[in-house]
Amino acid sequence: MSKEENKEVKEEVVEEVAEETAEDVVEEKKKPDSDEIIEGLKAELDKAKNDVARAYADTENMKKRLQKDADTARKYRFQQPATEILPILDSMEMALKVQTEDEVIKNYVKGFEMIHKQLKGVLEKEGVQEIDVADKPFDHNTMQALMQEKKEGVESGMVIEVLQKGYMLKDRILRPALVKVSE
Repeated sequence: MSKEENKEVKEEVVEEVAEETAEDVVEEKKKPDSDEIIEGLKAELDKAKNDVARAYADTENMKKRLQKDADTARKYRFQQPATEILPILDSMEMALKVQTEDEVIKNYVKGFEMIHKQLKGVLEKEGVQEIDVADKPFDHNTMQALMQEKKEGVESGMVIEVLQKGYMLKDRILRPALVKVSE
């Protein structure tokens, strides 16, 4: 054989080997064995199970958060109206302090006393309570000190006068008490 013929034979052999290799690759891609199929399906199933578990957990967390938000909203639903009513209550208490001998004014004071009592009853029914601060040690959580005054016979840090009453709604401060504190 000549060099040219030898070269042609080699090229044919290389082409046949290349075709057989390509056919083997195509066959392998076309027909994965059953173990590979099973492993792939198991992986997809595990991923699907994980996705379902995450979705369930997210749903449960959202359900708990919404329930907590609803409970809080129900518990403190009266907060806004109460803060708007407190100045009215303060004004009524100032009106009740009027001292007079006039019978007409005394009748008005009695009417104010009845309205005041009803208003306090409504507030208490909704969970609004007055913060008791008179003659107690100053507590920055429930009080706001507006003044300090040195007073003999009273130890330092005690409330000596309540300038404006403070109120709580259940366990929340609606308005801190404004007080004068001893030095």
